[in-house]
Amino acid sequence: MAVLSFAPLQFIASVPPVTRTFTAATVVTSLLYYWLYWTTEDALPYLVLVPGSSLFYPWTFVTSALVETTVIELAFTLLVIPASLRYLERLWGAAETLKFIVVTIGVSNIIAFGLNWIEYVVLQNPVFLYGQRYHGQMALQIGVLVAFTQLIPEHHVQLFGVLKARVKTLPMAYVTFSTVMCLLGFQCPYIVIQFGWLVSYIWLRFYKKNSETLGGGPAYGDRSETFAFVSWFPPLIHTPITLLANTSHAVASRFHLIPSSLSEPESAGYAQVPGGARAEAERRRAMALKALDQRIASGAASPAP
Repeated sequence: MAVLSFAPLQFIASVPPVTRTFTAATVVTSLLYYWLYWTTEDALPYLVLVPGSSLFYPWTFVTSALVETTVIELAFTLLVIPASLRYLERLWGAAETLKFIVVTIGVSNIIAFGLNWIEYVVLQNPVFLYGQRYHGQMALQIGVLVAFTQLIPEHHVQLFGVLKARVKTLPMAYVTFSTVMCLLGFQCPYIVIQFGWLVSYIWLRFYKKNSETLGGGPAYGDRSETFAFVSWFPPLIHTPITLLANTSHAVASRFHLIPSSLSEPESAGYAQVPGGARAEAERRRAMALKALDQRIASGAASPAP
């Protein structure tokens, strides 16, 4: 009985620190939002991103992600994000996981903020400034899907106990859902799914610092062909997408906006192992599992305080 009573505490202690802290902050901030919502609405701009007032509350560009405005949204986030971050943090480490969270959420919200101001200037409709409140972790949800597509693209998952899908198909399915919701008039908050997809991809492609255990590539990013931008789209439009990606890469390189690499622009990449894309995906999965095993082993071998 005594062992069972301490099991929850042992489980919480086993969760990596960034995942544990971020999950606790999400629960606490969401509960605070519910309390403030029923007592006063004046405090809401302090918690969620309102384009017309967030310049005065700049912390909301990141902290708005800690607010899930409904119990259903909170439950879904707690079902998906902690387990995903736990996996990524054990593979990447605390520092890179924290940077991934902040960049994916913060930059996506900044883009949404800028888009709303452009819409207001063009249409002169104040609803774009004060009628939309960005919140929640949709940008991070698509971000972890992009990360899993990079690490284990051919892995199969079962959705809702019925549907089976490969990991690499999930991000664009979520982006498609976002597009449909935006076309139906629900720009806020679903537009951040598209921004989160693009931001997380660019971060993982060019900026994320690689650990030594994933050697064989550049110090930053993943320039392999299987993770090229064109791989997200159907073959029918590969030619214009490749042209767009190569042009963008050339401009960014000219202005030194991305870390230098020995690899070529988007059309190129590291030489794939024999067997094509599937073999490359299996190589990635093996490398990720090896790095994860090494981190777990090093954590177990470290002496207790």
